[in-house]
Amino acid sequence: MPDEVSDIIWSALRDGSYEAKEARWAVKAARPKDRILELGSGIGVITSLLAAVDGTQVMAFEANPHTVTLAEKVIRANNRNNVELRQGLLTAGPPQDFTFYVREDLWMSSLLEHQGPYLKTIKIQSTNIDEFIRQANIDLIVMDIEGAELDLLKGAELPGVERVFLEFHDHLYGLEGIRHLTSAMADKGFAYDPRGSSGPCVLFSRNTDPRSYEAEDIHAAA
Repeated sequence: MPDEVSDIIWSALRDGSYEAKEARWAVKAARPKDRILELGSGIGVITSLLAAVDGTQVMAFEANPHTVTLAEKVIRANNRNNVELRQGLLTAGPPQDFTFYVREDLWMSSLLEHQGPYLKTIKIQSTNIDEFIRQANIDLIVMDIEGAELDLLKGAELPGVERVFLEFHDHLYGLEGIRHLTSAMADKGFAYDPRGSSGPCVLFSRNTDPRSYEAEDIHAAA
């Protein structure tokens, strides 16, 4: 794999820092037997961790074909047979064609041209996320989609979804974008859940059942 990713990503993988914080909190958002939709699976690290939670079924989407190939290797290496990985794009509203910008650092690839220099572009036709959620009976959505979460969560209904875990990209849309996003989630019945959030890694929950803070959460917040 060293010759398949950038030096920055390979270094992060070797020292264990690659998506470490996001991975920790994403896994905490998952519950046994969850049906999980992951958007922006990257190279499959978090995908594999979510699939390790007892009884889960993970349906993962990644727009970049090359990244999907790497993720398949990681998922196989971790012996996860409860993952469905697809190359594609889920968005709010009817299917439409999008331009996806592929960058040297895979985690920077996105739908946003202004995010920085890119190596190439690919055309992708989207699938309606709400239709997929209804068909797959999704409980939890985990997403890291480099800023596209703003438009997606403003426009989608998210029928039946209990929890949404995401990483804010406020450097792309500012605090005003976060305000619009959190307001849209509140309109759908979701609340910011501090028990599953840390910095830009944020959990939104519909479930109102009381949950106690775990000791490790209190220690992390101190």
